[in-house]
Amino acid sequence: MTNPPKLDKLFDKFLQGQNIFKDRNALRPTYVPAELPFRDEQMNRIGSILGPSLRGAPPSNILCYGKTGTGKTVVARYVLDMLVQKAQQSGVKAPLKAIVNCRIVGTNYRVLRALCESVNARMPDGSEVPFTGLPTDEIRSILKKKLDREPNILVVVLDEVDSLVKRDIGQGNDILYGLTRMNSELENSRVSMIGISNDLTFKEMLDPRVLSTLGEEEVVFPPYNAVQLRGILEQRVQLAFNEDAIADEGVIGLVGALAAQEHGDARRALDLLRTAGELAERRGDDKVTQDHVREGQKLIERDTVTETVKTLPLQSRAVLFAVYALSSSGKREVFTGEVYNAYEDIAKALSLDTLTQRRVSDLISELDMLGLINTTVISKGRYGRTKKIRLAVSKRQIGAILDEDVRLSILAKDLFDQE
Repeated sequence: MTNPPKLDKLFDKFLQGQNIFKDRNALRPTYVPAELPFRDEQMNRIGSILGPSLRGAPPSNILCYGKTGTGKTVVARYVLDMLVQKAQQSGVKAPLKAIVNCRIVGTNYRVLRALCESVNARMPDGSEVPFTGLPTDEIRSILKKKLDREPNILVVVLDEVDSLVKRDIGQGNDILYGLTRMNSELENSRVSMIGISNDLTFKEMLDPRVLSTLGEEEVVFPPYNAVQLRGILEQRVQLAFNEDAIADEGVIGLVGALAAQEHGDARRALDLLRTAGELAERRGDDKVTQDHVREGQKLIERDTVTETVKTLPLQSRAVLFAVYALSSSGKREVFTGEVYNAYEDIAKALSLDTLTQRRVSDLISELDMLGLINTTVISKGRYGRTKKIRLAVSKRQIGAILDEDVRLSILAKDLFDQE
């Protein structure tokens, strides 16, 4: 089978290359560079807390706070990598490490399974712990037996730990409480945790028993300023791009300025720089220009909304769908009570447990925080207060994303007469 002529030429273009990228992975959020600029204070603080593990002493638990893109995850990974490297160089036992993305691994079972996978804990017959089907206590027992075979210190990084509690406050606290009390069940080993949160109000949702144990030490990550963002970008440009692939200094300046407007989000800045480079590459251009950056900004804004909606828990998606459906019926602004009534119909049709109006109001606040809707609290005098709600993004875009869920698409027609 031969490629069609146009496709063949397209592939030839990529084989020949445009000399844009040297290592595009250097612009990925998971990349850990050899040096981390502008985070010495946070690195030293976390390093001093984890340091006792080199002598076999369990370190304190840590909560790391800061907005998205302030370096929390990359700093935690960096310090842990350096800690393990130092242990190996010094001939002492290196701590075990496990990094769990709580937004993806959102149940007690899946968190424990991820920890089993990180330390290579196996079933009695030597097989891997299955994705589903076992009692949670059994997985917990497998993990504890593996850890207690010899003295170990396991450092668990719970990335986006706030998503555990936001998804389900009761279950989220149960998961965290189970992890914090595991030390009392281990004989030879100890578990220490680093919780990473984008939400400064996260502690308010924690059970007091969990908070007192998990929040033994706190490290705050402030947003990067424009000068720091530029420094980070200049470092990554050297790693990611071939020489002379960036048209002029104005490209880095524009990326840094756009990211600084987004509260110092380095992750967004690196994404924008990578997207601009990929646009130049696809078009066969020799250099990345400011025009590529501006077009990349538009692409990222659209993709961010899509990713945010697709990763919402089903209950939050049902609430967003209620706002979207009411807006599509001709209402520019709707109120909490109207949204709740529509949500009840949607939850019933999807066989979901119907949440209370107070909990739905909390989900509305979370959707507001994500920038998907705008809410305004208005007073109704002696009748109390309510929220005036409207979509903050394109109705067409939200509709297209939600319509990819077959069940919601059918509901749109059955409940709201949308064609």
